[in-house]
Amino acid sequence: MKEKYDCIVVGAGPGGTAAAYTLASNGLNVIQLERGEYPGSKNVQGAVLYANSLEKIIPEFRMDAPLERFLAEQRVWIIDKDAYVGTTHRTAALNWDNADRYTILRAPFDRWFSKKAQEAGVLLICETTVLDLIKEKERVIGVRTDREDGELYGEVVILADGVNSMLARKAGFRKEIVPKEVALGVKETIFIPQEILENRFGLVDNQGVAIEMLGSITRGMLGTAFLYTNKESISIGIGCLLADLKKEKIPPFELLESLKNHPAVKPLIVGGEAKEYSAHLIPEGGYHAMPQIYGEGWMVVGDAAMFVNSIHREGSNLAMESGRLAAETVIEIKKKKGRFNKENLALYKEKLEKSFVLKDLRKYKNFHALIGKNRHFLTTYPEIMNDSLFSLLKVDGVDKRTKEKETIKNILKKRSVSGILQDAIQLWRATR
Repeated sequence: MKEKYDCIVVGAGPGGTAAAYTLASNGLNVIQLERGEYPGSKNVQGAVLYANSLEKIIPEFRMDAPLERFLAEQRVWIIDKDAYVGTTHRTAALNWDNADRYTILRAPFDRWFSKKAQEAGVLLICETTVLDLIKEKERVIGVRTDREDGELYGEVVILADGVNSMLARKAGFRKEIVPKEVALGVKETIFIPQEILENRFGLVDNQGVAIEMLGSITRGMLGTAFLYTNKESISIGIGCLLADLKKEKIPPFELLESLKNHPAVKPLIVGGEAKEYSAHLIPEGGYHAMPQIYGEGWMVVGDAAMFVNSIHREGSNLAMESGRLAAETVIEIKKKKGRFNKENLALYKEKLEKSFVLKDLRKYKNFHALIGKNRHFLTTYPEIMNDSLFSLLKVDGVDKRTKEKETIKNILKKRSVSGILQDAIQLWRATR
């Protein structure tokens, strides 16, 4: 007898589990397939969880989710070779119960989220690879797995199988990944005793810090770096476009080591013990790289749909939001006793258009192209900013008016007035 479900969810990351939980909580018969040993087993440690999207799914998540710290402080550093210019926002208005961002370790968080979904009624099957989609003409009616008698059937299939999404590519729903649309990120977890970590960053009462970095650390390649504080560890990483890494032939681990040894970063991790190193692909193409996201009997969510806002380093929230919206689409169609055809599943796209997911992706749709064609944003401007402040702030007996004139002269040597104006206009246009 053919096993048939209301919905089959492929993948147990944040997007897939958000969809599965929402469906099961509304009484639907859901099976979720995960190729890893357990949810989170393939994920690198250290990430930021955005509370708003999870709160819509599990309002009381703060009570027992394995959260590390709430982010009370956000720093942005523009880095040059041996210096940085930075901004900091720290507030006492946030606490554990109302914070919008938390640091997490993905493996325990994904296991917790999956457990909640299973408690809601989701049937989770791990160590199972989905080999292909089963079609009846153009309509997806199920999946074929690597298990014996591994054909499963469902009214609708939700693909949440990550940035590679081999199923979507194999079915022709999306093109092959191109290096200019994905970044290769490398990440390390460095363990530091809690008391030392809190003293070093000025933290109390589960407060945390996130530092986002850009500039010379990526050597002119399109990318950024980060540092997050956990309870007893620091997550540090850097990522660059795969196309740039291939062109420059720079090993990612070399970039990470350079980052760790930068004069601004080294004091923050000194004395720590590195216990984990991982690498993974990150969707960076944004709106222009978005594939088909729905069709006859199927929808795509999260990284598989290229839903990552790399400008703000947001991904898990877009995954959970899209997973929930896909599930709500299924629920609405089911209540109306409608068919899961392309026309009805277009509701998923309509929901995404009304949400922050597509609004934000559309806002920054031209940003990567601008930076890609103007690499001086990543090299010249960090140098200008750091050199100018070093000169202006240095007390060496030279009067301030002379310093200002020399600083302006040096700036214009590196970038003309017309060039600066043109860059400002382009930046403004690329973010409208």
